[in-house]
Amino acid sequence: MTAIAHFVAITFYLGAAALAATPFARPVGAPVRGVVALIGVGILAHAAGLLAYAVRVGQLPLTGLGPSLSFAGLLLASTLLVVEIAAREVSLTLVAAPLAAVPTVCAVLIGMVPGQGPSGARGAWLFAHIALSFLGIAAFATAAAAGCMYLVERRELKSRRFGAIYRFFPPLATLDRVNHVAAIAGWLALTLGAVLAITYAVAYHELSAPKIAWAAGAWVAVSGIALGRVAGGWQARRAALYSSLSFAAVVVLYVAFRVTEANGGGRFL
Repeated sequence: MTAIAHFVAITFYLGAAALAATPFARPVGAPVRGVVALIGVGILAHAAGLLAYAVRVGQLPLTGLGPSLSFAGLLLASTLLVVEIAAREVSLTLVAAPLAAVPTVCAVLIGMVPGQGPSGARGAWLFAHIALSFLGIAAFATAAAAGCMYLVERRELKSRRFGAIYRFFPPLATLDRVNHVAAIAGWLALTLGAVLAITYAVAYHELSAPKIAWAAGAWVAVSGIALGRVAGGWQARRAALYSSLSFAAVVVLYVAFRVTEANGGGRFL
């Protein structure tokens, strides 16, 4: 059940991206309803798979590499659905839907093997930190995707090429607004997640230098965007460039820590 549900979710996520790309192939209107429907069905299948997993193993899909990656993919897809419904645009699906599919595919390949998580109040404390952190990363990814699209469209406009990108992409102001709101939401969620993580580590004496370094890097990156937009008066292009590059750096840092911990025999989520 879990594997089939994940396969269905991946198929619908990629199908939504393919449908969103149809205006590039032929001059048609943005298929908003179709894309939203495909993403919604994928989310339902994904959630059903994780629910079946949770019932089978008796714990939430927040511990273990495979379950955690799957949960991250679900949160990213859900964030995408909310943004697309609010903006009535589907261009963000071109970037964000494959981003949701990638961790879901990795989860299936790695295997949905639960980690050893604590129970009771301690478990709820840990799970709240993980859920908020994943939500923050999903919002951060949305801000980065909007930033990438902003830079591409801005370059097209400056070169006076009014092709498919100009016709299909939402206005620069819309992409800038998505970047702004997603950055603030990501900062709020990651800040709460970091506070819970710090208090948990102090209370139960569980400190991991690689995890602390990566979490601090992600929090500093998204905080830089939020503060730059709110207090620094950053213009749209600067915020778009910073969010795209900083998110890429956070992903590279994650992969580096994963490889280092794996070679050393340790674990890094």
